[in-house]
Amino acid sequence: MAGARVHFWAVCVLRVALATVYFQEEFLDGERWRNRWVQSTNNSQFGHFRLSSGKFYGHKEKDKGLQTTQNGRYYAISARFKPFSNKGRTLVIQYTVKHEQKMDCGGGYVKIFPADVDQKNLNGKSQYYIMFGPDICGFDIKKVHVILYFKNQYHANKKSIRCKVDGFTHLYALVLRPDLSYEVKIDGQAIEAGSIEYDWNLTSLKKMAKSSAEPEDWSQVKEEKAQDWEKHFLDAGASEPSDWNSELDGDWQAPMLQKPPYQDGLKPEGIDKHVWLYQKMRGTSSLMEYDLSEFENIGAIGLELWQVRSGTIFDNFLITDDEEYAENFGKATWGETKGPEREMDAIQAKEEVKKAREEDEEELLAGRFQGRESHFSRFHQQHNEL
Repeated sequence: MAGARVHFWAVCVLRVALATVYFQEEFLDGERWRNRWVQSTNNSQFGHFRLSSGKFYGHKEKDKGLQTTQNGRYYAISARFKPFSNKGRTLVIQYTVKHEQKMDCGGGYVKIFPADVDQKNLNGKSQYYIMFGPDICGFDIKKVHVILYFKNQYHANKKSIRCKVDGFTHLYALVLRPDLSYEVKIDGQAIEAGSIEYDWNLTSLKKMAKSSAEPEDWSQVKEEKAQDWEKHFLDAGASEPSDWNSELDGDWQAPMLQKPPYQDGLKPEGIDKHVWLYQKMRGTSSLMEYDLSEFENIGAIGLELWQVRSGTIFDNFLITDDEEYAENFGKATWGETKGPEREMDAIQAKEEVKKAREEDEEELLAGRFQGRESHFSRFHQQHNEL
């Protein structure tokens, strides 16, 4: 067992060397977390957080996280890290959330902000890049939000992703990949996946973005580049024949090295006309690109939410570019304490049942004693009257 554990951590060390970890927070240094997290002062009525592992836990210290403490309050707190762009890289956002109070109405999600976010004035109007995590309210709303910021608008995933509603700690993870695929995981299991372009209804917006970038003389640009394409196949080593008569035969043109593209439905081998034109036009800035999952200036993570009943605990925050590292981190944190947490809850539940039963028995015995005492009093009173 010890050898397996050493091997596991050796693998983790290797993954650390390969992965880029932008942010990681486990709250293992006591109250020093206050040096890293900034409570918003935008509203004096914002609720406050404390460090707690809750009423039941798998490990008293490892399970400590940020806990909401006041009912019926908005909350706003954030932590900053070195800004980065996820362009061309996978982005993984992962954390644990525990609705110990059995949430009736409130948020359990996180937000990823640009680096220039004003932490002291963080509020519901603060611009964010990504909003991810569970939201519960009554019987109707029990969902996982996945909202992306694109072209100055917020766009929610059109699929209904159900969240966990019990009082235990759960591991939430969002994976956004450069190929525009995504995955939502709960407790290490994929519960939803698909295309960012289609599952957010962003296809039309992407087309609009590209068309709006076209210049007014776009057709002329394409025509000029198409002519360049034809020249691309001319034999530069050929020379005008000695018997060529320009007045009779017209301007001489070098012969083609191979058959021009798209004649009679045929394409030249080895190169695609549209690919070639696209590469040429990129250099002229005629075509602007809009990537649906790229954020240039990621620099903060925060909790900006509302809760009717407080008690939720947020822990084990992670932002990285490595899916395997995130998986191993989840196993080393939530994976190690999830079992003991449920065991402690079960023990406490049995103790509460036992205590309630004992209290009921005491009340029953007290009632019987009072009944006997009342009967004795009536008998004694009747005897004195005789």
